[in-house]
Amino acid sequence: MAIMQLREAINLTLHQEMERDPRVIVLGEDVVGGMGTAGGPEAIGGIWKTTEGLYAKFGAGRVIDTPISESAIIGAAAGAALAGKRPVAELMFADFIGVCLDQIWNQMAKFRYMFGGKSRCPAVIRVAYGAGRNAGPQHSQAVYAMMTAIPGLKVVIPSSPAEAKGLLTQAIRDDDPVLFFEPKALYASREEVPEGEYLIPFGHARTVREGTDVTIVTCGQMVAVAAKAADKLAQQGIGCDVLDLRTTSPIDEEAILDSVELTGRLVVLDENPPRCGLAVDIAANVATKAFSALRAPVKMVTPPHSPVPFAVELERAYLPGVGDVEAAVHELLGYRGSAPR
Repeated sequence: MAIMQLREAINLTLHQEMERDPRVIVLGEDVVGGMGTAGGPEAIGGIWKTTEGLYAKFGAGRVIDTPISESAIIGAAAGAALAGKRPVAELMFADFIGVCLDQIWNQMAKFRYMFGGKSRCPAVIRVAYGAGRNAGPQHSQAVYAMMTAIPGLKVVIPSSPAEAKGLLTQAIRDDDPVLFFEPKALYASREEVPEGEYLIPFGHARTVREGTDVTIVTCGQMVAVAAKAADKLAQQGIGCDVLDLRTTSPIDEEAILDSVELTGRLVVLDENPPRCGLAVDIAANVATKAFSALRAPVKMVTPPHSPVPFAVELERAYLPGVGDVEAAVHELLGYRGSAPR
């Protein structure tokens, strides 16, 4: 095990999977160059440094710098996947998905269904998402809920470097199109990461903290927020069962319902705005399938229904924080300065 950043875990996975399988190719804007470099073997490998060193090792035939055209990138990835390659396409920001939505929604997501299951589309679309980097409303959105709503896509959201490696390896080897959302605010986060082969199967949530008083369900960069809130609440005698979804399509419905059956209380922490978001979907599912287990109404902790602000202070206020989660748990428990009932 080695200590590495999330961006380094992504880079290591790409190196290992391209070495393992010659069908894996990488394409996107500045995946060779970036940040003003001229490109070539000495280039930094994209604005996030996640594709560093790939061009020097695998060459121009497998590491392809594309024009600034998301439609072209994803259209090429879709065609390459149908032709037997396993493309990993990079969009610099998740916000740019709208430019190539037809290629994702009406093409990639539907190939298996429209061709009677006789075709595969083993393509991965890597995107950097999320607020917290003061990038403004057009470069800071969490749009994984929109992609989760599209049948035929798999949606993956790692929360740490080790999770990124295991989930990206699984994504590259999957035979269906995968949207891989990387929380850009966590690119520099560090932890131990397995250096050898490491896969995390889709559809299996991770238990981050164990507790019997309240369930907290979340994903991506909000996992660290939930964990910190759970640690603070544990000091008050309140045990939180914190689940990291890892994937929202497929979603681990069983883990969520089992936890709610145990605790009787649910907080859903989500970086999406509240309307038609992931938190609403989970809350409705629990209310439909585990209503008798609930001892209090479901609480949703989300940003306001607003674009992400640019100003540092406003962006900080926009994102859910530890105090917001703590307040939601206290409200569910009817907390009044004593141990929960």
